[in-house]
Amino acid sequence: MQSKGVIKFFAIVLAIVCLYQLSFTWVAHHVESNAKIYAKGNPEKETAYLDSISTQPVYPVFNHTYQYCKEKELALGLDLKGGMNVTMQISLAELVKSLSDNNTDPAFNQALSNAEARSKTSQQDYITLFVNEYEKLNPNGKLAPIFSTKESQSRIKFDASNNDVKRYLQDEAKSAVDRSYNILRTRIDKFGVTAPNIQLQSGTNRILIELPGVSDANRVRKLLQGSAKLEFYETFDNSEILNLLGNINNILAAKAKAGTTTKDTTVKTALAKTDTSTAVGGLLNKVAKSKLADTSAKNTKTGNPAVNSPLLNQNMLRPNVYASQDGGIQPAPGPVVGFAAVGDTAKVDRLLNSPDVKSVIPQNVRFLWGVKALPVNDDNSRRFNDKIPRVELYAIKLSGADGGPVLAGDVIADARNDYDQKGSPEVQMTMNTEGAAKWRTVTAAAAADQNNKKAIAIVLDDYVYSAPTVQNEISGGVSSISGSFTVDDTKDLANVLKAGRLPAPARIVEEAIVGPSLGQEAINAGLISCVVGLLVVLVFMIAYYNRAGSVAVVAVFINVFFLFGVLASLGAVLTLPGIAGIVLTLGISVDANVLIYERVREEMAHGKSVRIAVADGFKHAMPSILDSNITTFLTGIILYIFGSGPILGFATTLLIGIITSLFCSLLISRLIFEWMLEKGWDIKFSYPWSDHTFKNAHYAFVKNRFKFYTFSGLFILAGLISIITRGFSLGVDFKGGRTYVVRFEKPVDAQQVRDALDKTYHLTTEVKTFGTTNPQLRITTPYLVDDNSPTADTKAESKLKEGLHLVNNPSQIMSQQKVGPTIASDIKTSAFYSVVFAILIVSLYILIRFRKWQFSLGALIATAHDALLVLSFFSLFNGILPFSLDIDQAFIAAILTVIGYSINDTVVVFDRIREFLNLHNTKADDQKVVINNAINSTLSRTVITALTVIFVLIVLFVFGGEVIRGFSFALLIGVIFGTYSSICVATPVIVDFGKKDLK
Repeated sequence: MQSKGVIKFFAIVLAIVCLYQLSFTWVAHHVESNAKIYAKGNPEKETAYLDSISTQPVYPVFNHTYQYCKEKELALGLDLKGGMNVTMQISLAELVKSLSDNNTDPAFNQALSNAEARSKTSQQDYITLFVNEYEKLNPNGKLAPIFSTKESQSRIKFDASNNDVKRYLQDEAKSAVDRSYNILRTRIDKFGVTAPNIQLQSGTNRILIELPGVSDANRVRKLLQGSAKLEFYETFDNSEILNLLGNINNILAAKAKAGTTTKDTTVKTALAKTDTSTAVGGLLNKVAKSKLADTSAKNTKTGNPAVNSPLLNQNMLRPNVYASQDGGIQPAPGPVVGFAAVGDTAKVDRLLNSPDVKSVIPQNVRFLWGVKALPVNDDNSRRFNDKIPRVELYAIKLSGADGGPVLAGDVIADARNDYDQKGSPEVQMTMNTEGAAKWRTVTAAAAADQNNKKAIAIVLDDYVYSAPTVQNEISGGVSSISGSFTVDDTKDLANVLKAGRLPAPARIVEEAIVGPSLGQEAINAGLISCVVGLLVVLVFMIAYYNRAGSVAVVAVFINVFFLFGVLASLGAVLTLPGIAGIVLTLGISVDANVLIYERVREEMAHGKSVRIAVADGFKHAMPSILDSNITTFLTGIILYIFGSGPILGFATTLLIGIITSLFCSLLISRLIFEWMLEKGWDIKFSYPWSDHTFKNAHYAFVKNRFKFYTFSGLFILAGLISIITRGFSLGVDFKGGRTYVVRFEKPVDAQQVRDALDKTYHLTTEVKTFGTTNPQLRITTPYLVDDNSPTADTKAESKLKEGLHLVNNPSQIMSQQKVGPTIASDIKTSAFYSVVFAILIVSLYILIRFRKWQFSLGALIATAHDALLVLSFFSLFNGILPFSLDIDQAFIAAILTVIGYSINDTVVVFDRIREFLNLHNTKADDQKVVINNAINSTLSRTVITALTVIFVLIVLFVFGGEVIRGFSFALLIGVIFGTYSSICVATPVIVDFGKKDLK
């Protein structure tokens, strides 16, 4: 074996990298375990513990913080951890209407309505649909007069063509989606969810959001669907607030000194005796000179530093002061009054909002945090004497009407990122007529004092995005905002400013909620299926291949280690379908070992030594292994491109698993064999009972091909009749609606629940048994699925609880899912194209690889045959088998995986057929006999591989949990049909279409 040193070096490096990446998960879990022990079941104490340690080094040697380790750990998906998965859709209809200044033209409004209806089934973007509908209703109509408003006249002229208007609307739609994404991302970051995921789905007006661990669904809905609130505030200068902070600190110190065990009257007396107007300067001097170190701890006279300085200290709020040349302490100019570590902002808020503190804060003073943490660069590290990310605290002046902002965000006509005369990034902001007049007054007041110019804070959703100092009065409504900005900063700020311009509302069109208890059950089911599946494969390999089987065992263990390490390094999220992908990878990875071992056994049967047989076995098995895995990999790529949600997790693990399996089967296994040979070990590839399995097999597959055609044709015909007459049981993601998994305390009658819910919903409700170990039901209803109002989800859940109450059996909602009709239509379309595309891609690969169209046709017919057989089976046996046979996204993933496996198996058979045809190419050789002999020669490999995969899938079906039972069953049926088709369908097609053109 050549390049053994390179392979060993690469394997060692990969192992070290994987171990390092997986270590973050171990460290993070260790810290969380300590937090649970410390909290003793108190969630608030556990959260407080993790917040306090978030910026502390917890990783040995490298001193990584807990926050860093948490970001690098192998994250669990919602189906394993519990939480909420939401798809937000930006309402482009309302955006278009607002851009027209709510035009009342009948054709315009009818076109909006028609486009909204068509968007539920069409793949075209909404703007194109709207323009097409308008031109249908008014063939000679011009859109420019509708959209050429006072605010947009610089971009849309009155005589612009409809195509120009279309481009303008598409640009505005993209901008609206982008700024909605930025706003939602900021809101989620502030929500405090661990490892949230938010993705802008390219080419659509949808945003995918995953929030692990979230339990309050109503709070999330309110947070995500609330309108963006953009406001402009006057600010206080830091020097005006400094003494107030000192007073607050003294009040808190007096309260802390009084102790938590004293009576309220004692605390009030202590507070009354505190002179809040003194000692401020001394305190700030101490804070500044110590660079926020708690030096008071060294002074026995001052006592506990937390009591003396509960607010203004290193671990809470650092006042914005600096040391002057004379040694005194001076407040830094501007509206920033202090800095706090990201994890400490909630603590500072609690202190500032305590009743004693609020009583001394003037009514026109409000404290707001900056939206972003300061960068941890060299300047800030020297400034704060540490490398902790900090957020600025601003002092806002409530000087507008009713104690609010001086200006609301709806006055913004446009905003864009630009460059000033020096080439530095800035933001150009334009206001409407009303806003320009107010803005002139506000900026004049802010710039009135030449020696103390004030800042205006730009606030979105109660977070300060920028607070530029006003240099001069601004008239005309056009302003430039400059500062130490990057280009990305100005883009974000421009998006924020445009958010005040009646932005397109974002509404939840798809939602899935998984309770933590159901998530824990999924974890247990996944772990059990992984362990049992691994054991089944390993025991079978050792039992069948003797000592050589133990090499496959070692390779599989290494493969699993590498697979998890690569997943962690890529930041992948592990889902239950992802675990299914891992379990399936265990079965498929054995295929390469089986191919190699069967080849080695053939070589040894020719009298070759073990060393030569091993070398030749690896050499001759290589083409089949590569071809079969490449076709499966292509299917995985298609699944990754077209899939969404948990299916992406399955596709990710499948793709990575194929790569690691190839590395371990072809290289690691070879290294182990070379080492064993060097040690002089006696390597055996079978036992006496397994040595002659399928040896000299001579089944008449080619001769009986018409029997196979008849069986497949009749089965598919019966399936098509069933599909036409009975149809399928479509999952909620294919038909739209709301699905709830409900667990009852006692066994429950599904029909009784269905009757109760039908009365409550006044609609037909689908109720199915979900699982066998607990009395659980899966309830699906179309109730309010088209209602996008913020209260629709609450109403639907209330109706469900009302109906369940009639059953008189205590119950708990374990998980819920909502899919809007538009999403369902898109999923069905993408599912259809993904299956068709997968079949065509793998058929094209076969054509390129084998250079005979008959092979490609055989592969195409076989894969289409497998897909039709599985679909027929799911229609024929729906309602007969005691578990769900729903057609949903997971089923499509199963179909694509079956296609990949079927091609994998077919390619191996084709490869042997090609080999035999090249060896037996004389006129005396009967082509049908040669092909039949080729099939029989691979029968051992075909059956053994199929058995290992089937064993794994049976384990997955039994132990994998109810969530993926239908998915694993589809795979199981598909693998059986795929094995059958590779021998009995794909090859006979080659015979009947090939004639004499194959040699």
